[in-house]
Amino acid sequence: MRPGPDEVLANVRRNGHVPKHVAVIMDGNGRWARGRHMPRVFGHRSGMTAVREVIEGSVEAGVEFLSLFAFSRENWERPATEVAALMDLLVEYVGREAEELTAKGVQVRVLGDLSRLTPRAMAAVADVMQKTASNQRLVLNLFISYGARDEIVRAARALAREAAAGTLDPEAISEEMLSARLYTADCPDPDLLIRTSGEQRISNFLLWQLAYSELYITTVLWPDFTRTELFKAIDEFQRRDRRYGRVTA
Repeated sequence: MRPGPDEVLANVRRNGHVPKHVAVIMDGNGRWARGRHMPRVFGHRSGMTAVREVIEGSVEAGVEFLSLFAFSRENWERPATEVAALMDLLVEYVGREAEELTAKGVQVRVLGDLSRLTPRAMAAVADVMQKTASNQRLVLNLFISYGARDEIVRAARALAREAAAGTLDPEAISEEMLSARLYTADCPDPDLLIRTSGEQRISNFLLWQLAYSELYITTVLWPDFTRTELFKAIDEFQRRDRRYGRVTA
């Protein structure tokens, strides 16, 4: 018999060190729907259950930051009907979950090029961020209309403007300065990156921040990802020796 969530969580707690920041590439909605002869939107809607599972599991495990890759800049190139459905799901999700997120102490931050969102989606995003701004138990970063290369270019442009204005010496630019101009400026880098669906790539997600993150790839499709799967990923993380390029004597 496979261990249940309580048993796996107890093991995580016995192991001790829990990743402070977990990032997730939520992949496999389309394949999950196709396997059931349903439209892709059906998979996206089913994936909302997995979002709740991972948020609640992160709170239970003691994770402090959770970053979910929800919608990339490249996703705008998908069929207009699918994009519109995804925007509607975003509005539905934040409207339906805002009260529950507040009750659980979750602070929601939506990060990316939000200028491209529909007016309804923009209003919903602003509302949920305002309602949850004072929560401190878990910071939930929802990356929407996001691309890591674009994020790094934006940070480089900010540094360039300061240098051109004479307020920054180009020779003084450091990794810390660039990090401070990213969307995640006040978040620690992810300790653990989880990717569902078995794909072995990071898909332009947090390229700078993932430099030393542990990678956990599972063949589980996103709508089937539960808190038990999250706890299994954390358990695997706890067994690894993180050396950051160094070796022990």
